Amino acid sequence: MFDLTPDPIAFQIGPFPVHWYGIAYAVGLTAVYFLVMWLARREGRNVDFVSNGLIVIAIAALIGGRLYHVIDQWHLYRDNLLAIILPPYSGLGVYGGIATGTLAGWWYFTVRHHESFWTWADIVAPGLFLMQAIGRWGNFFNQELYGPPTTLPWGIPIDCAHRVSQFACDAFPEATTRFHPLFLYESISGFLGAAFLVFLFVRFRNRLAPGSLLLIFFIWYGAVRFGLEALRQNNWVLFGIPTAQLVSIAIIAIGVIGLVWRNRRGPGPAAEEPDPAVESPEALTTDPAPRS
Repeated sequence: MFDLTPDPIAFQIGPFPVHWYGIAYAVGLTAVYFLVMWLARREGRNVDFVSNGLIVIAIAALIGGRLYHVIDQWHLYRDNLLAIILPPYSGLGVYGGIATGTLAGWWYFTVRHHESFWTWADIVAPGLFLMQAIGRWGNFFNQELYGPPTTLPWGIPIDCAHRVSQFACDAFPEATTRFHPLFLYESISGFLGAAFLVFLFVRFRNRLAPGSLLLIFFIWYGAVRFGLEALRQNNWVLFGIPTAQLVSIAIIAIGVIGLVWRNRRGPGPAAEEPDPAVESPEALTTDPAPRS
């Protein structure tokens, strides 16, 4: 039986606390950087775009994720608006981060650098899963993103101060009650999803239209999130339905329709539109970089 209730603060630098949540985010970004660099090299792309691109996407994802979380948990912020922008941060909404991060990626690669968005989307997609897998451990240290009580051996304890009202300690004793670790379920799904997309990238990249991996990410994450949302409490709801489940349905639909549409002309490089980065006729006579 798991008995640890972690401290959200890893260490202090003078008067400034360093939170495990921020460390998890930083470790996740570092891992994503190395993964995306490796995939970009395999694809024969200019890796100079990676560093700045990830910074732009990460900042946009932070803003969108924070906004989604604040709307989702408005009862925590309506009487203290400064808590929205001041540390310590208690959460990010993944769907908000996906929305603003995708828009930022489209702007950076397509508008700013005239690169193929869909090709770079496939390079970045496995990193989205990896970021999710590592970053979710920040929720563990904050004692958040847990489900209902469980007797399963991997159930986790939650301090009374971090419990939602439905699971208060007067009804569920602190010493014996364990809860579903939803953060762990998403983390495991993220590692498996990253491995699956890397496998597709390495073995079947030439058989799928560019953009297919990002759309598979939408379908996979949407399905997992839809299922786990049924275990969450104090959800943001619309018409009595958890908003995240409605968004999950929408993102799954986008993924399925997009996957069919992108591959409608058959698999392989023929399905890719001309790269806008290619501007001269001489460039068209040069053998393209090999794709694995």
